[in-house]
Parts: sequence; structure tokens; C-alpha cells
Amino acid sequence: MAAPPPPDPQFVLRGTQSAVHALHFCGGAQGQGHPLLLSGSLSGLVHIWSLQTRRAVATLDGHEGQCVTWLQTLPQGHQLLSFKWTYFSQILWAGSCLPSPWAQYALLLSWSAVRPGILTSCQGRDLKLCLWDLGEGRNAVVDSVRLESIGFCRGSVLARGHQHWTLAVPGRGSDEVQILEMPSKTSVCTLKPEADAKPGMPMCLELWQANSSPRPLLLAGYEDGSVALWDVSERKVCSRIACHTEPVMALDFDSQKARGVSGSAEKALAVWSLDEQQALQALRTQELTNPGIADVKIRPDRKILATAGWDHRIRVFHWWTMKPLAVLAFHSATVHCVAFATDGLLAAGSRDQRISVWSLYPRT
Repeated sequence: MAAPPPPDPQFVLRGTQSAVHALHFCGGAQGQGHPLLLSGSLSGLVHIWSLQTRRAVATLDGHEGQCVTWLQTLPQGHQLLSFKWTYFSQILWAGSCLPSPWAQYALLLSWSAVRPGILTSCQGRDLKLCLWDLGEGRNAVVDSVRLESIGFCRGSVLARGHQHWTLAVPGRGSDEVQILEMPSKTSVCTLKPEADAKPGMPMCLELWQANSSPRPLLLAGYEDGSVALWDVSERKVCSRIACHTEPVMALDFDSQKARGVSGSAEKALAVWSLDEQQALQALRTQELTNPGIADVKIRPDRKILATAGWDHRIRVFHWWTMKPLAVLAFHSATVHCVAFATDGLLAAGSRDQRISVWSLYPRT
């Protein structure tokens, strides 16, 4: 008997007017069953979508036309924090400018990269971190601090209480990662590989914290195809493993099962684990039909994972067995990003300027 054809998207969001490079879900307001979806585009715009009306409820323009490559909501706050440097600018802003039902989601982190070929001598040369006040319709810089950061990867954030969080971003050196405490903007440390290691640039970062320890840990995927586990407090590499022959483009980590997955420009996913001695170990390689993984995400219930492919496909796997479950061939160009909502919805953003939203293998 032939396998049933893959499903169609539940719905499609249009109107970004440029390629979609970043997606992030945040839960709906109290009493509403629909989350919000945030998208970042090549043109520098951030759209906030209601999945109930399937329309954008707000469009935010804070990146001066540069590609938004990372979005993350944070606990309640009332300010916007923007980072600008030679190749990147980052932004945090207050949700008080949003329609009132969603004003409780007060702080958003987004990160943008200058598009190739349009960098001029005056764009992002100030290396400045600015703190913006957007409360009650205001739009003013209230604080700033100098940064020395240049990088080419998405950052990561770890909540450290109701009003504090840790931020990991590329450091000044090409192989460095800088750790900042927010919102004080205090530099905690710079993570630099050991002298005999040549991993190249960090390409993706994942901050996390074990249930048994308050110490923050960082997983970093590097240009040489390796994944390293850093003890941020000790500023040292606990373990490093060679996962790919190409740069690591994306990774995700399941802290409950102590397992992670990474993708690169090659035709394979790498699955690896972390033992009780904080040593990374290769588990298996999942071969793919075509090369190129732009993003990988594990669903919050840790049942399935999804990948964004250069071949225009979204691939879905069983997380524990890595059994292929579906190949979703809706998009007509590279799929840059995928994201899961807590209720299990899957969203994918593509170079074709569309966002597809899927309901697959409902949570039980």
C-alpha cells in the first residue's frame, strides 16, 4: 500500500515582502488559545502575526533595512536594547507598543545581519549597544555601551530570574564568544578556544542550564564542523566532538534526554549525547537526500524534530529513533527557518516570502 501523501499547510501567511529568515512563537494572552508568531525578514522588518486572524497585527522597523536573523521573547520589561556592529545589529524592544491583548509579552530580542554587497564605511561602524525606551509610545535612546563584537552566528539567551538573563553573542575575535549579563549589559567573560584548537568561527549557540546545577552551559557549533560544550562559569571547554565536515549551520539540544542534533551544509544530520561527565558522544548520523540544513528545531514535547532545507523542503523526524516521518514540499525556494509553538504548531519561513503553518502529529 502506498504511503499517504504529505499534508498541506494548515494555512499560509503572506505579506512579509521579502525572504523570511527568523521565526519565533510566543504564547497568546491569558484566555486566548492562539499563540503569536513573530517573523524577521530580509528587508529588516519584524512582523507580529495573530494566528487567530492570520494577519499581521504589528510591523516593527528597527534594523535599517538589514536582514533579521534571530528573534527571541524575554520576560516582562519596558525597554528596547539594540546592538550595532560592523556586520550585525541586534534589538530588544518593549511590547508596550503592541495591541493591548499581547502587551504582557514585553521584551523581544531580534538580531539582524547586513546583506552581502551593501556594506558601506558608515553602516554599523559605531560598535555601540543602545538601550531604547519605548514605553507609552516613547522612542528614545536612554543608555548605551561600547561593544567589540563581530560575528556571523545567531546568539542565545538564558533566563536567570524574572528580571535578569544571560546573553551569548559572537566575540571580538573571530573564534570567540562573549557572555553578557542583561539588562545591566555587564560583560561576564569571553570564551576563547584553547591555543591548539582551530575551530574557526562560532556558527550557532545554545545556552542552557542543567536541572542539577545553577551553572550556565553553552553549546557552540563551529566553522570546522565541531560542537563544543563550554562551562561558562569556568570559562573552559568541557568537551568537543567532530560532527560534520562542513560548518555547523544549526543545532538544538534536549536537556531532559541530554541529546542534541546538528545540521550543516552536508547531506546529514548528526545526533549526539552528553554523559554525566559532561562529555559529548556521537550517537548516529541521519543521511539526507539533498545537502544543506539552515535550521533544526526539536518540538517542546520532545517527540519530533523539524529541519529547514536548502532544497526547499521541511523534513520531520521522530526525535528518539530519527525515523523520517514527512517531507513537506510546499515552498518554492530555500527554507531558512523553522519554529514550534508550545501547542505543537510548526511554522517555516522561506526565501519565497511565505510562512507555512502546519499541524502535524498532534501532541497527546
